[in-house]
Amino acid sequence: MNALVPLPVLLPLFATGLSLAAGIRLKRFQRFISVAVLTAVVVISVVLMIAADDGPLSVHLGDFAPPLGITLVADRLSGLMLTVSSLVTLCVLVYSLGQGMADKDDETPLAVFHPAYLILVAGIACTFLAGDLMNLFVGFEIMLVSSFVLLTLGGTGPRIRAGSTYVIISLLSSMIFLVAIAITYAATGTVNFAQLAERFDDLSLGVTTLIQAMLLTVFGIKAAVFPVAAWLPDSYPTAPAPVTAVFAGLLTKVGVYCMLRTETLLFPGNRLGNLLLVVALASMIIGILGAVAQTDLKRLLSFTLISHIGYMVFGIGLADREGIAGAIVYVVHHITVQTTLFLVAGLIERRGGTTELTRLGGMARSAPLLSLLFFVPAMNIAGIPPFSGFIGKLALMRAGVDYGSVLAWVLVGGSTLTSLLTLYVIVKVWNLAFWRSEPPGQAAEGTVMESQEDDADDADDEADVGGPAVTPQDDHGIPVRPGGGQVVATSITGKAVTTTKRPPRTMLAATAATVVLGLSYTVLAGPLAAYTDRSAQELLTRTPYIEEVLRP
Repeated sequence: MNALVPLPVLLPLFATGLSLAAGIRLKRFQRFISVAVLTAVVVISVVLMIAADDGPLSVHLGDFAPPLGITLVADRLSGLMLTVSSLVTLCVLVYSLGQGMADKDDETPLAVFHPAYLILVAGIACTFLAGDLMNLFVGFEIMLVSSFVLLTLGGTGPRIRAGSTYVIISLLSSMIFLVAIAITYAATGTVNFAQLAERFDDLSLGVTTLIQAMLLTVFGIKAAVFPVAAWLPDSYPTAPAPVTAVFAGLLTKVGVYCMLRTETLLFPGNRLGNLLLVVALASMIIGILGAVAQTDLKRLLSFTLISHIGYMVFGIGLADREGIAGAIVYVVHHITVQTTLFLVAGLIERRGGTTELTRLGGMARSAPLLSLLFFVPAMNIAGIPPFSGFIGKLALMRAGVDYGSVLAWVLVGGSTLTSLLTLYVIVKVWNLAFWRSEPPGQAAEGTVMESQEDDADDADDEADVGGPAVTPQDDHGIPVRPGGGQVVATSITGKAVTTTKRPPRTMLAATAATVVLGLSYTVLAGPLAAYTDRSAQELLTRTPYIEEVLRP
């Protein structure tokens, strides 16, 4: 069974080579390879999750024991995270195929979406399975490289600017991470998690606190917690809908996972627990207030993402069994629901030509299925019973009450306020985009909306011909590109949005699958709660993980 541990990393990397070799001329083969490999990763992840329930699994690549070799470890937490992430990435891939973003855009060189996406999946799996700080860093860098490619597909101005911001912030966090790894190795002679768990006890309090603070800073940037979250609302919304969905759903949770792993395994005792609780409260309140002020759906969802990361940090800051278990439940819930909401945002953009709420309306009547696909995850993230969002929030609030400190009680109040404001935000979106009458400025079916890049091209045309270029408009004065041609999905190049009354069935099916996955957490709430409770106990005990990695 241990031989299966490296496969979630190796299979996507192997498939990347095949995908690049296939290129744009073998589109069907490229699609088949991507779907087949991610399906295999789902199966392997489920097997690892079930097997890890009997104890952690580990493999030393090349049969080199720590600290020399590369160690990959699958315990309950990593097995659960692998399973959820692989299911979500498979659904997003199917959505992107239905949209046609990977295959039908002639301006995308060498069909780079599939290779970049597979590398991203490999980087996520490497992070969840890493048994040492160095390979955790490698996983981060794999994700960074592929993320930049996916964020800047098409090379439009907004995407290049957003990608540049993302890369600068990521490189800064990588530099801090490398310094933290260097200090750790200089102080202990190893970067292996199991060995560090034993050797940190012999270090001075100042050194361990410095390392802990640096690692928390790095993981806080990745997780987009306040005050290091300002980059997220400007980076994610410019990307294509599938890319934004997988980034918002998964990449921030990688940072949360790393905080869970290091705070329980390397830094027991909760020395910085109060600081984490303050950060959690600030993330909740400031994030949701930012969401309240937004009128663009993607930016609104980006701010709710920042806000709800605070719930997870709340559980980590409590650092007891109930808090850790509640945080794990909420991570699993949020990965799925946040991904779903961004996929729905892509469908809304395809239907209405924009995600600007002031220009949308009437979709409850004109697109009832789309309305349902939004309503269910929206109620879920708002914490309405009996959805998993309510279960996760209730578990965290109960943990805060049992913890009993003044700060914990303040977090309970802050969690309640954030949940109410989230409901307010969701109701605002519902009223504007779905419930009210369709505004006169909403794009009609088949309208090709021009972007800033198109406007720049028009300006160049004006300069060439010595006069203003005439841009056709529809009945409501909305710019329309002449010869709209075939109705396709939002362009991967970011140069146009073509509206359509009925999105492809594949896109709807993939979104519906993520909705069902989110609902399954409610149906399986008992087994999920029991599994996360055992996972929390294993994390806090530490002994099973250490013994599995260091056994002869």
